[in-house]
Amino acid sequence: MRTRSTRRRANAVIAGAVASTLLLAGCSFGGEVEPDLPSQSDAALPDETVQRLTDAVTHAMGTTGSSGAIVGVWAPWSGAWVTGLGTQRPDGGGEVTADLAFRAGKVTRAMTCDVLFEVAAAGKVKLDDSVTAYVSGVPDLADVSLVELCDGTSGIGSFAGQLYSSWLSNPARDWEPRYLASFGLGQPRSGAPGAAYRDSDAGYVLLGLALERATDMTAADLIQTYVADPLGLDATALGDLPEEGVLKGGQSVNNAEGALDCAAPLDLTAASTSSGFTDAGAITDIEDLGRYVQALASGALVQDDDRFGAPVAVAPDAPSWYTADGGALIAGSLIGQYGKVPGYITAAFADPSTGLTVAVVLNNSAADASVGEYLAWELAAIASKAPAAAGETVPEAGLPWTPEQYHGAIGAAAVCTPPAT
Repeated sequence: MRTRSTRRRANAVIAGAVASTLLLAGCSFGGEVEPDLPSQSDAALPDETVQRLTDAVTHAMGTTGSSGAIVGVWAPWSGAWVTGLGTQRPDGGGEVTADLAFRAGKVTRAMTCDVLFEVAAAGKVKLDDSVTAYVSGVPDLADVSLVELCDGTSGIGSFAGQLYSSWLSNPARDWEPRYLASFGLGQPRSGAPGAAYRDSDAGYVLLGLALERATDMTAADLIQTYVADPLGLDATALGDLPEEGVLKGGQSVNNAEGALDCAAPLDLTAASTSSGFTDAGAITDIEDLGRYVQALASGALVQDDDRFGAPVAVAPDAPSWYTADGGALIAGSLIGQYGKVPGYITAAFADPSTGLTVAVVLNNSAADASVGEYLAWELAAIASKAPAAAGETVPEAGLPWTPEQYHGAIGAAAVCTPPAT
C-alpha cells in the first residue's frame, strides 16, 4: 500500500497583507491563498495568437455541435485571452459571455482530493486509512485506502456509462451518492489497489462520503471551506447552477430518423448536479476555473511534495508523458482535469513552472469527453509559442505535442459536421 507524507497547509497570504504575485489577467485571487507562479502580464495576447486560438475553439464547437464556448488562456510572459464565443442555443438565445457559470465536471475530482490532503494534514484522517473506516456496507474494500481513491488506483469501476441515459431522460432527478457508487461497485475490480489507474467515478463518490463522515461536514461545505473560500472562488461551489447568468448546456440526441440532431440539442442546463456529487458535481466560471487549476498545479492549497510524486500511466498504450496522480491528470508539464457531464464538456490545465494556463467549456455533451482534453492541449500548444510582451522572456519549456496533432484528433472525434470555412 502506498503511504504519503503530509504537512499542515500554511496560508500563503492573510487578509489585509500586502498584495502578492499578480495572477491571471493581472488580478489576485481575493482569497487568502496565492499560487507561486510567474507574474501574469496584463497585456492581451497578440492578435495572431488569438486568431489561432479562436479557430481552434470554433473548430471544436463545430465538431461537437456546441453553439457556445467559454475559454481562458493565460501565458504569463505574453498576455491573456478570456472570452465567450457563439450563442446560447443553435437558434440564438443571446451571445455567450465570459462571465457565465457552468458545470466544472471532473475538475471536481481534484477539489475532492484537495479536501482529503487538507483534512489529513489537520489530523482528521490518514491518507492510508481504509475507506471502510468511514463508509459502511463495503467490507470488500478493506484493502482500499483513501489516497488510492484519490489517485484512481483503487480498481473500482464506474457508474456513468450505466446511468448516463437516465440522466438525459430524467435530468431533474436527485441522485443519492451511495446509489451512484453501487453501480461502480457492482463491476469486477480491475486488480490489486495501487497497481494501476482506472477511471472510477464511484471511487471519488466514496471518497466524498468518507470525508463527510470523518469531518461531520457536508461535501458542499468541505469544498467551500477547503477550496473555494481560501482561493476566493466566488462562482465555485458543489451544487446546482443558479437560474440566471449561466451558459446553457445541452446534448444532441437522435431524431426520429435515428440521426444525431445537432441543430436542436436537449436542454440540460437545469440538470441536477447530484449525478456527479464529489466526482463531477461542482459549478464554476472561467476565471475561477483558471484560478483553481493554477492553484492545483502549483500546490497552493496542498503543500505535500508527494501528491504528484508517483504518477501512473493513464492507460497501457498512453504516451509516456501522460499520467495520473493525486486526483489530477499530468500531460507533459501540464496538470489538470477534463471530462463531460450532461450539457457540458470541460477541461483545465496549468503548468506550475511557466504559469501557462488553459480552461475551456463547450455547451454540448454529445461528443466524447476527450474532445475537451484535446482542445485544452491544442490551445496550450498554440499559447506556448506566443511571443513575449515588452520586458518579458518566452520560457524554454515546451510540450510534447503540436497543435496540429490534437486539431486532427478533435476532427476524428466529430459527431457533427463543422460549418465550411
